[in-house]
Order: sequence, then structure tokens, then C-alpha cells
Amino acid sequence: MRVLIVGSGAGGATVAKELAARDAEVVLLERGPGVTEKEATYCYATVRSEVEILRTCCLGGSTLVSAGNCVRALESELRALGLDLRAEFEEIEHELRIRPLPDSHLGAGTKRLMAAATELGFRVTRMPKCIDPARCTPCGNCAFGCPHNAKWTALEFLVQARQNGAKIVTDTPVIDLVVRNGAIAGVRTRNRIYEANIVVLAAGALETPRLLQRTGMPISPHLFVDTFTTIGGVLKGIGQNSEVPMNASIECSEFVLYPHVSNRLVRALRGNGITVASEDILGMMVKIPDDAVGAVADEITKRVTTHDAALLAEGASIARTILERAGADASTFVSTPLRGAHPGGTARIGDVVDKELATEIEGLYVADASVLPAAPGAPPMVTIIALAKYLARNLLRSSFIP
Repeated sequence: MRVLIVGSGAGGATVAKELAARDAEVVLLERGPGVTEKEATYCYATVRSEVEILRTCCLGGSTLVSAGNCVRALESELRALGLDLRAEFEEIEHELRIRPLPDSHLGAGTKRLMAAATELGFRVTRMPKCIDPARCTPCGNCAFGCPHNAKWTALEFLVQARQNGAKIVTDTPVIDLVVRNGAIAGVRTRNRIYEANIVVLAAGALETPRLLQRTGMPISPHLFVDTFTTIGGVLKGIGQNSEVPMNASIECSEFVLYPHVSNRLVRALRGNGITVASEDILGMMVKIPDDAVGAVADEITKRVTTHDAALLAEGASIARTILERAGADASTFVSTPLRGAHPGGTARIGDVVDKELATEIEGLYVADASVLPAAPGAPPMVTIIALAKYLARNLLRSSFIP
């Protein structure tokens, strides 16, 4: 019995690794190229909308440009829907060696922001990371692909899958699903049809729904992206641009703040007539669990609601207070345009898939952020991996895979 997986990010790579380890015949198709981690910066395929949506198209997907942040997002919400993933989360935390980085990997900017937030009465925690501190030489390049291969990415699972017999094909966009008599029969690419009895869609929350729509299936009009902005100001020589980003979190009632800088802050400051180098900026990210008002159709749209705007404004106000307390020049504060890096919710559990992650088409499943029931407002990578493990185990227990 052949299992065909569409997409090679956190979800697709996990399903491939789990099934291939049990001798299932696995074929994985990835629309983008195979690249090294440090080449991932050239594979961004950003979507322009009111909120700019960040993503990459390459083998390993957006795991190559993540900050290595690993939290249990939406655990209670998924349990309420009948998915108890505690065992999967525990296994992942061991397998990916998830833990906060040691003090040696905390930069001066992050330390200042943590101290300032603590003095102001906020709860500050260290971010759990899937980064090997022995390999990590802090350089600030996590979001561009780690040049030291210190961070876990889906490439590790894909190597294991290939070693166990999985066939992995890159530069091969899937353009349609093949359905016969209400059951999946394979997928169509530009050049051929790949036949399979089971297809797992893991192409991401922007592409998976498009493939579902082409079969006539409805999708969830509830796109979220965890909208964020970064606020920053001048603090000469702080060097935050060379730190591990998002190495701590400052928890507020409805959103989270992280130490974070962006090259866009440099451009914004220079646009205001302030001559500044990248190492002279202290910054913080404001990330919210945004309202799911986006849609995936011929065009992808994601807008900001009044509620979103209020949360972002509140977060920006708190971030400025912390930044000023930490020593940044308040007269220089600027912010980046609104962006989102965690698209999801376009094939939600209960709407498009059931609690087994199965669609109404026999043999067709979804294992990416499309199925998430709500915006997590936090990195969903570990949750996607947990859902993919859950799906793989259900498939292995079923009669479909020996």
C-alpha cells in the first residue's frame, strides 16, 4: 500500500519518517528545491496582503527559517476536540532535545529586556529551543537558515525517511488530486500522475486548501497567521542583531512579547533621518493570536480586525515601555509593517477533517497547520509534529498499512 505525502515541512516530514520506519511504501513530493539550511533564505515565497505572510518553499519548508522555538501550542483546545497529544508532545520534546539554551547563549540585549520586563512586573520565561548549544554560535541568522546546522529542521526527519526507503522528489508541484468513486487515487503534477491509496496533504495552510477546493470540497474561511510587528529603537553597540532571536518570552494576558530585531527597523530609522547600524538597535516583537478572517482563493487575503489592531496597539505600548526601561532611546522608536509567519486554520478539525485528520474523501488526510482550530499566538511547529505523529500512528494501526 503506497502512501503519498504532499509537502516536506514539519507535518509531511514527520509522517514520512514515522511510516517509512515501519516499512510503509512512502513517496513524498515537494514543490520547492532541495537546499542546505544556509540557502533557505533564498526560498522565501512571501504573500503580499494587508498582513504580509511569510513562508518558504523548499525541502524542509519553514522549519529551515524558524527560530527553533518549541512550545505546546493549542494542547487544551485539541484535547477538547478529542485529540489527546500528551504522549506525542513528550516524545517530541525528547526526540528534538527541546530545552532553553544555557546562559552562555543569552545576549546583552535579551538580558536587558528580560531584566526590564521583570522590574516592571511582567512574567518572563526562557524560550524552549530545538537548538544544540554546542553547535550554536549566536549570529542572529535563524530566520535566514542556520549557517552552523545547530537547529533541528525537518531535513533530519527526511534523511531518516530516505534511509528507510522513502522516495523524496523535489521541484515537483502538485496541481490536482485524483479522486475516483469518492476515494483518493493519487495526485497530478505537471508531468505525470502519481498513484496512491493514501494521500496526506502537508503543503501548508495556503496550498493544502487550494488542492482541496479543486476536488469540490469546502474549506474553512478562517485563515489566521499570528500577526506580529517588531518595535525598536537606538541603543548604541547593543549587538542584538547577532543574538539568538526570541530567546525569552514576556507573557501578557492576550499576546506575547519576544526580544527580536529586524533589518526593517534599520531602514525605518534611516528613513527618519537617523544614521544607525544594525548592531545599534534594541527591539521587541509583539505577536497576537489574530482573528481568523483571512481567506484562500485565487488570491490570499488577510486583514486586520479592530480587535487585532487594539491588541497590537496595547502590545506596542508595553514593548515601548520595556524598551525604554532597558535603555533604548524612546525618541527613535519605529516599527515594522504587519507580518504573519504561522498561517493556519484553512481546513480545521471539525470543519474539513475529523479528529482522525481524515477528509470526506476516503484515503485523503491533512497533516499541517490547516487543521488547527484557532490561532495559537505562539510557534505551532511542535503541535504540527505531534498531529503528524498522531496521524501516522493511526494509519499504522488501521488496515491500510501493514
